[in-house]
Amino acid sequence: MKISEFKTNTKSLMKLAYPILIAQLVQNLMGFADTVMAGRVSAIDMAAVAVASSVWLPLILTIYGLVMALATIVAQLAGAKKFADVAKVTYQTAWIALSLGLLLIALYYVITPFVIDQIPLEAHLKQLLFDYLGYIVWGAPGFCLYLVLRNYSEGLSHTKPTMIISIIGLLINIPANYIFIYGEFGMPALGGAGCGIATAIVYWVMFLSMLTYCFVSKQLKHAPLFERFYWPQWSAIKEVLAIGFPISMALLFEVSLFAAVAIILVPFGAEVVASHQIAINFSGLVFMVPLSLAMAVTIQVGFAVGDNNLAKAKEICHYSLILSLIIAVGTALLTVVFRHEIAQIYTIDKEVIELAASLMFLAALFQFSDAIQVISAGALRGYKDTKSILYITFFSYWVIGLSLGLVLGLTNWIIEPIGPYGFWIGFIFGLTAAAILLAWRLHIIQKRVELAH
Repeated sequence: MKISEFKTNTKSLMKLAYPILIAQLVQNLMGFADTVMAGRVSAIDMAAVAVASSVWLPLILTIYGLVMALATIVAQLAGAKKFADVAKVTYQTAWIALSLGLLLIALYYVITPFVIDQIPLEAHLKQLLFDYLGYIVWGAPGFCLYLVLRNYSEGLSHTKPTMIISIIGLLINIPANYIFIYGEFGMPALGGAGCGIATAIVYWVMFLSMLTYCFVSKQLKHAPLFERFYWPQWSAIKEVLAIGFPISMALLFEVSLFAAVAIILVPFGAEVVASHQIAINFSGLVFMVPLSLAMAVTIQVGFAVGDNNLAKAKEICHYSLILSLIIAVGTALLTVVFRHEIAQIYTIDKEVIELAASLMFLAALFQFSDAIQVISAGALRGYKDTKSILYITFFSYWVIGLSLGLVLGLTNWIIEPIGPYGFWIGFIFGLTAAAILLAWRLHIIQKRVELAH
């Protein structure tokens, strides 16, 4: 490893990655603020926000994954200096995103009358849950269009607007929560459901802020969006869907795996479920570091491939993997050393703290595999190879990870059942399989691209 090359690549990657990381953390702070402010009203209001969020997030993350294809396509177009084509593909992605945002609104009003009576929840909790979802869906089109403009900007290597606009969103989210939860300034007091209105407002503000930036920014003038209007074009839409659909499904597989395990653990008792959720929540926060780096890798690899600089693309992959493993050493050590203190942030229950701390020890172990798999996936997106990510993540997470977790956690086929520990060992093996297979696939793609040129 050449130290000078490593430093140069690290500097350029971190310049792109740190605004994405801050934006991701701010997005999580919005969810945290919703939960805390609703909890000040009552435990039922807090529970309604938590349950509604668990329904909403997989839906919006699926759309987010699909729109991520735009950053890959734009980065390659920018590398090839085909700036005239950037607006066309951005408009086609916008048509997809707007359609999905409107579909979420339609689905809510079509499905709700049929399912609301079937859900076995206490009446007030159920009402708050559906009210929250009924409010937030109206923000879906705005958020979907914001994601399009965000990926357009990031694909052109401008990530700071994402950070700034996310901070603006948080600054609006907190007072908006206060107004609609507690009924200030003449508004009705909606309790936890008011978080849904606040979030919908934030979504539209973020879209309008990003739209304004894209309109006035001198940095984006070389790939202008507003010189020409593009109606839907099926051939271009198909390209976006072909790259984006596997990304969105891979995200859904990962999110749904952890949700499924939480449901499976319910018979073990509230303490076990709470401990699992604490470990998952903290692991999710830590995961944002390599995830943000992976997004930067996608942009840089895409640009290098578009520029036909395959040696540079390979160099970025090599040094980003080294950097992610160095970061994993630091985050794993912090997790192990401070696991009890971290658990105490979430709860005062000693039994939950001990179990959560022991699960976080296992979480520290899979951070190395996680670093390799997420960077490899980010690089593969840069090469526009996304179907392999879908197949590998499904096989690794659900076939290997969940199956092994079920065997170790619930059966005596190998050892006596070890409950939640079995599932977390399953996570380690699943993520390790994903890391090996994705890194292997990246090597194959690099060889294939080199032979093609």
